[in-house]
Amino acid sequence: MLSVARWCASQGWPVLPLAPRRKTPPANCSACQERGHSHRICPCMAAGRWCHGFHAATTNTERLDAWWTTNPHLGVAVSCGPASLVVIDVDAHPKPLPPRDKLLPGIPIGDSVDLTGLAHGFHTLALLAALRGHRDPATDESTLRVRTPSGGLHVWYRTDAVNRFLCSTGSSSGRALAWQVDVRAGGGYIIAPGTTTFAGTYTPVGPIRAPAPLPEWLATELTRTGHIDLPGQRGPRPGQGVPQRARQAVAAAGGGRGRAVQVLETVLTEIVACTEVTEGAGFSDKLNRAAYTAGGLVASGYLTGTDAERILFDAAMQARPGQARRCVQIIRSGLEAGARRPLHLKGRPS
Repeated sequence: MLSVARWCASQGWPVLPLAPRRKTPPANCSACQERGHSHRICPCMAAGRWCHGFHAATTNTERLDAWWTTNPHLGVAVSCGPASLVVIDVDAHPKPLPPRDKLLPGIPIGDSVDLTGLAHGFHTLALLAALRGHRDPATDESTLRVRTPSGGLHVWYRTDAVNRFLCSTGSSSGRALAWQVDVRAGGGYIIAPGTTTFAGTYTPVGPIRAPAPLPEWLATELTRTGHIDLPGQRGPRPGQGVPQRARQAVAAAGGGRGRAVQVLETVLTEIVACTEVTEGAGFSDKLNRAAYTAGGLVASGYLTGTDAERILFDAAMQARPGQARRCVQIIRSGLEAGARRPLHLKGRPS
């Protein structure tokens, strides 16, 4: 794994470790797991520790040597945005077909079109390419392609603009390229070829080991489907609207207590910031921590239980649409635990 990490860094791709045999980064240190902690103020980064997932990615060979010499079983991943990479992640999971308007978002597929045999991401990506009159990226032999243990495929491309494109999942109700086709770009990471998880090894296909330039037609499709991240062309950013919802909820409980708003705003913003990170964002932990904090505010009278559950659920659905049942379970468990520890805030109400 150290050789893989060094090779990736030699390509100019910032590298981060993955927990042994897993697809997610190692857990943060205990200090970084505390409520309200952010990578932006964390001393671990400067100290060379791997806390905070892809935010710790580096090309520093001394740091990589230290990480993998001490922990040789760590996996390897690449932070896509700083590496100027867009990776098309094609899944082949046995799932029922979604409604026709979810197969190729933004492209109508009439009832007269026979969908017999369409079963996974390889099919929807091929269909998109055929409609546009271009080569299917899954068959693009000019670029690095990596077979995944589940039978999927990672198709690696490079771009000229750092963080120009954003991540998505193929089942998202927001931006999505195609059903069962994810996009790994700014705000996310991709597992490096040669890494082995419990499911198997990520194996390169063919002799090509370098990403080709992102095809223009594919860049156009990513722009059409909302993956673009250019100044002046951005939609609402994660966290916008959260301060207002926090203020309204606290005010409804009996007054504009500034410190309570600040605490609530912080944990809600951490949740919705996961919108742009499809993996490795620690979403469940952040949602649970936010629910625990909100429960403490409820117990102290800063917030009503109904409002707490509503705003937590709204933030969770912004970050992870389609996971309502799971989010409700996390929220209610966290609220219940937090309610046993009232959160008494210092400072004068504003």
